[in-house]
Amino acid sequence: MAWYEGVEEKRILIAPDHGVKEIGTGCFLSLRHPKSGNPTCFLYVNEMLEEIHWFKQSYSSWFLGDYVTEDGRLYSATPVDPVFIFLPIFEEARMKKGDDPGKFRQLDDIMFINGYPGYLHLLSLAEKSMQVVCEVKEVGSSRFFRLDDSKVLAWLYHKVCQLKKTLCTLDKNYAAREEKETLSDAVSILGEYLKDQPWLKLLCDHLKLNFAEATRKASDSEKAPTSIENKFDSISQDKSWSDAKNTRNGKQAKKPKVETESRNIKDMFSKAAKRKR
Repeated sequence: MAWYEGVEEKRILIAPDHGVKEIGTGCFLSLRHPKSGNPTCFLYVNEMLEEIHWFKQSYSSWFLGDYVTEDGRLYSATPVDPVFIFLPIFEEARMKKGDDPGKFRQLDDIMFINGYPGYLHLLSLAEKSMQVVCEVKEVGSSRFFRLDDSKVLAWLYHKVCQLKKTLCTLDKNYAAREEKETLSDAVSILGEYLKDQPWLKLLCDHLKLNFAEATRKASDSEKAPTSIENKFDSISQDKSWSDAKNTRNGKQAKKPKVETESRNIKDMFSKAAKRKR
């Protein structure tokens, strides 16, 4: 059973504590993964976008109070820079051909993606975040955006430099390596969220790195099935994060089979305790 089916069941999710109390402050969204283009689950809460990942061992389940949840997967929500998510959308929207820089488009037009209504929840986030990589023109009360290659490259270079410093801080082995090797690893990590053309190729050319090597490393990293990629039909884009929290914390619908297993397990521990006495 896919994790999103039967959303009324409890799940274990590790996520930053946003202090969400009011209904409607957060929601699950199905968006296109910036690398693969596949539908992927994200959590949008307090103007922060987080990608949902999962981990599961064989034959695992969770004991939650008096309830045993059959889905033994552990879910986590990790923050992601929204520019990565919006980059392919804005790239397509400008309709660039050859040396032509493309067209300026209004944000509503850019963010309207057929089959992905979740993007419409992110209009304000896109307006704030995409100015760093876009040219913006104001005509009266309207604003028009067009992706700028030079701004995207500058943003990517800044990301690589930040990641390079982080890698050296987290792993002392990087300090002994050549700078080019560390840069290559940093680019390959970013490559998990970048299409090969044009951005990964453009970045490798700018840093004078082997494009084929960076592509291979990025592909190797993608083999681990940690991102939740699905059609996400069973969780509405309008469903609030608070509602999901209330569902998990509220009363669980009875499942005779699972409840019987839970009682049997409790009886087993009770009998064992009596024998020790």
